[in-house]
Order: sequence, then structure tokens, then C-alpha cells
Amino acid sequence: MPAPPTPSSPSRPTVSEREARQVAEAAREQDWRKPSFAKELFLGRFRLDLIHPHPLPADEDVQRGEEFLAKLRDFCETKIDGAVIERDARIPDDVITGLKELGAFGMKIDTKYGGLGLTQVYYNKALALVGSANPAIGALLSAHQSIGVPQPLKMFGTQEQKDTFLPRCARTDISAFLLTEPDVGSDPARLATTAARDGDDYVLDGVKLWTTNGVVADLLVVMARVPKSENGRGGITAFVVEAASEGITVENRNAFMGLRGLENGVTRFHRVRVPAAHRIGPEGAGLKIALTTLNTGRLSLPAMCVGAGKWCLKIAREWSAVREQWGKPVALHEAVGSKISFIAATTFALEAVLDLSSQMADEDRNDIRIEAALAKLYGSEMACLMADELVQIRGGRGFETAASLEARGERAVPAEQLLRDLRINRIFEGSTEIMHLLIAREAVDAHLSVAGDLIDPDKTLSDKARAGAQAGVFYAKWLPKLVAGPGQLPRSYADFHPADHRDLSGHLRYVERSARKLARSTFYAMSRWQGRMETKQGFLGRIVDIGAELFAMSAACVRAEHLRAGGDHGREAYQLADAFCRQSRIRVEELFGRLWTNTDDLDRKVVKGVLGGAYEWLEQGVVDPSGEGPWIAEATPGESRRKNLRRAIG
Repeated sequence: MPAPPTPSSPSRPTVSEREARQVAEAAREQDWRKPSFAKELFLGRFRLDLIHPHPLPADEDVQRGEEFLAKLRDFCETKIDGAVIERDARIPDDVITGLKELGAFGMKIDTKYGGLGLTQVYYNKALALVGSANPAIGALLSAHQSIGVPQPLKMFGTQEQKDTFLPRCARTDISAFLLTEPDVGSDPARLATTAARDGDDYVLDGVKLWTTNGVVADLLVVMARVPKSENGRGGITAFVVEAASEGITVENRNAFMGLRGLENGVTRFHRVRVPAAHRIGPEGAGLKIALTTLNTGRLSLPAMCVGAGKWCLKIAREWSAVREQWGKPVALHEAVGSKISFIAATTFALEAVLDLSSQMADEDRNDIRIEAALAKLYGSEMACLMADELVQIRGGRGFETAASLEARGERAVPAEQLLRDLRINRIFEGSTEIMHLLIAREAVDAHLSVAGDLIDPDKTLSDKARAGAQAGVFYAKWLPKLVAGPGQLPRSYADFHPADHRDLSGHLRYVERSARKLARSTFYAMSRWQGRMETKQGFLGRIVDIGAELFAMSAACVRAEHLRAGGDHGREAYQLADAFCRQSRIRVEELFGRLWTNTDDLDRKVVKGVLGGAYEWLEQGVVDPSGEGPWIAEATPGESRRKNLRRAIG
């Protein structure tokens, strides 16, 4: 066998901001072949017909899903001890083995490969259930199926790859997804891990950080940069890699403030040979595969956030009815009651967003890339707020650990653990800040499609002239439609004002009016800032947050009407939807106000002062307890000098 090639350069690629944006843009799905409710919402068009009546799963899918949920619930109640996982910072092997035998690792894998073939709706219900028993188990199953080997192979793998790997993933093997590096997060253009072609193999070299499931994985999805050659286009490429391959070392099992049972590590590749047959898709398609996989994969995080909200509501209800202050239960004091109302209404809305997005994903009639991203963004932010409010409702007991509560004879309620466990969801699979930018890019896609060349400094005058003519035609048709709409007609959306129920039609009229206002605001901003629009991240974040609230209001109303029509807690659902929409409208009005009245410009000046050392005097009077060492660990490719911490299960 010939000696494997040495990586062309151990140094990280030098990439300009513009080049980084071009790499990200090339990985986007460029076309919109199917309708999208959220996309239309950002364009000022309230397409209620795309989500109402609420889509429903097939009867056989419901039966299969409910049967599995019953088995999973029994397993969670009898086999999982969340306190032990928190104490030992590890999921016991017998629990993982039991989940394999139950089929939990194959929930999303087709039955012909040995999986359960659950729908996205029931997969999410399962994650919410198991995540309530212990969030680290939810992360284990989610990372394996939502972003690990099964999903990219389902969408992009060859038949041979599916036949080879999916049966293993369904029952015996754990998979992980490896993209992040010590100095590369949401900017993959600077990816340094290489995969050099050598005959029928590729040879991998590099270091991957925060490899969820990587410590116990049997199979890895690895993103690596392939050098361009005569026979290949090169670029960032995806591979299925056997975790036990020679040259792979798990150098560290990372520990975090929450999710203590998470098997997350640092993995080094040194001259690891991977058959070319294990490459997923063509060379250079890795980022597109990753982003496309995440379109539905991101729904797993809000699923566990919904589960967290349900538990917060349960504990808040039970505790607030027992704990008395000044002669009555604390729930009856307005200061506490408003927090309970927020938790109840928000949990209802989050479940509405999740179920609606998931059912649309199952039907595959709509493009849900924005809906899934909004669900992840909104769910992760609101779940943290709900957990924080629960800790506040519990008072000192909320800050106390469950083990300490139990030791002194009280119910072991892990409220502070939930707050710690949920915090990572605002970072996992795209931080809130990155999600704002990703969603904003999709939200303005129609504008850039017709007028992008006008603000592109690299385009010629003739290109700009053509773009101007094209934009003129588009805006001549589009802008007049933003002036008036059904939201101004008192009888619009009458389906949502049934007799003897609260009136939700007014909230939908508000959504329609606000969608047009949102679109007008976006157009005005693009006209004002043009090419500088992409630097206005505060503005773009608020635009996205308004869209998220409007989507959640729409989903909550549609879910309430669905439950009413089905005779299932309709009156209560209408009340929760009404409460949520009223709370949401207050947040929307504040966000609209902050679009133009904010401290963004001043903040930028302060930041420059901080970085320039102008305020170092403000840092005096404290000691820094940080240890020694570099801010970012060295990740030069080469042979590992550390013990391999990988452990196989089963």
C-alpha cells in the first residue's frame, strides 16, 4: 500500500469575509419549489390557507406512533433515573442498550432497514418524552438521528450506503456529526480538516471539537476539505467514517454546565483512511448536505423545549397551589400568577409551532426551512425564559439542587438543572445570533433575487441597469399590496370566532396587518442601507423576532381551532391561544418600536472603545480566576499524543 499523502498545509485556510459569505451562500438551497407560509409572511402575505385547516397525520402513523410512545414512557418511568445520570455525569450503558433494544435509535429510519419509521411528529413527541426524563438522553438520540448518519444518508446516500449503514444505525450503532473545529464554528469556509484522495480512499487529517456522541459513537459523519484535483472539484465534503478506524483518537470528553450525561468530545484524525464509497454525495457538497439535513433536524431541539415547558407548567401548578404567602397560595398573587400564565400560554404556542411544522414536514407539501429555523430559534429562547421563571417561582428551592432538597426531606425538583440543561439550546445547531442571520437571509431572498445586483459592488453598470428594470417590475406589483388587506376588515377570519368561545379572529387580523408592516419595514431598510444591510444585524434580528412571534400566533390560533373542532379541550385551548397572542402582541409592538429607536450606533462605538482598551480602567478591582492557556486550543494535524477515551457500548 502506498504511503498516504501528507496534508498540503497544516495551516488554516485564510478566508476573507466576502469569501466566507460566498461559501455560505453557495451551500444554501437556492430555489423555492414549494410554498412556504413563513416566507410569505416575511413578504407581507398572510397565507392562512397553507396552515389552516391544521394538517393531520394518517391513522396508521398515529397508531404506530402511540404504540411506541407507550413503550417509551414505560421505559422512561422504570429504567431511567435522571438523578443518577446527573450525579455520575454519564448515561448508564444498560440504559443505552435498553433504548437500542426498544428501537429508539431507529425512530426515523424506514422499517425496511429495521427502523420504526415514525413520522416527524411522533419522533418529536418521543424526544419531548425522553428528554423530560433526562435531557442528555434526548440529545443522544437527537444527535444520532437528526444530524448523525441516518438523516444525510436518507436524503443523499446511495442505495449501497443505505443498505450498509442504516440497519446498523437502527439497532446497534450510535452515530455522531463532526463539523465544528477549535477555531471554526458557524463559519465553515475556514474548515481545516482535510481529506486527500489516495487511490480508492480518502485520507483524513484534522481535529474536530464538540463532537456530540463522538465519545461513544460507532459511525461518524465527518466534514472535511478535499483539495481540488484533475479528477475532482474538491471542496467541503461529507464522509461516513468508522469510529474505530486506525488513526482516530478521542482526546477529551468535554464537561459542561448542563447536560452532564452528554458524550461530547474532541476527536483527532491522523492519516485515517476512508473508502471513497463512503463519501456522501459529490465532492464539495458537504455544506449543502449539512444545511439541508438541518432543515428538519432542527425540529428536534424545540421538541425537547416543548417537553421542558410542559414540566415547568406541572411543577409551577403543583408548587404554587401548596406554597402559601400572606394567607393564600402564591399562585393567587398577581406577581407569581403572571409568570404561571406566561408558562402555560407559551407552552401551548410552542407545541403548536412544533406540531404544525412537523406535520408540514411529514406531508412534504411545503418548504419548511424557515418554519423549522423559527421553531428552533423561538423554542430555545422561550424555553430558557420559562425555566428561569420556574426557578423564580420556586424561590430559594429553585436555586437548590434536587439532591440537596432530597437530603433534607423535600421533593427533589431539579429546577436549577433544567435551567442549566436548556441553556445550550440557544447555541446548539446554530446560535440565536446565527439563526437570526440565516433566517434573515431567507426572508429577504425575494428582494435579493430581483434587486441583488443593484447593491453588489462587483456588478457592472449594465448588470445594475438590468437589475433595476427587473426590480421596478417586481416592486410595482408588490408594494401596492402592502397598503391594505383582510386585516383591516372586521369580519375577516370569522372561523376563529365561534359562538361561546373567545374571539381569536382579531389576533389573526393583527398578524395580517403586522406582516404587511414587517414587509414595508424591510423594504424601507433595504432602500436606506442597500449594500450595508447585511451589517445591520440588530435590525435583522428584530425583523426575524417579529416574524417568529407572528408565526407562533398563527400556529396557536390554528391549533386552538383544530382542538375546538375536534372536541378536545377547545374552550381551554382558545383561552390559552388568546392569552399567548395578547402577550405576543406586546412583544411585537416593542420590537417594531426598536427597529428605528435603538442604541445600535452607540453600541458599535462602545464596542470599539472596549476593544481599543478605552475602558480597561473599568475592569480594575477584581481578580481573574481563569487558568493559564491559549484562548483557542492548537489544532495542528498530526499524530495524537493522548490516550484514546472512546468507549464502545454494547
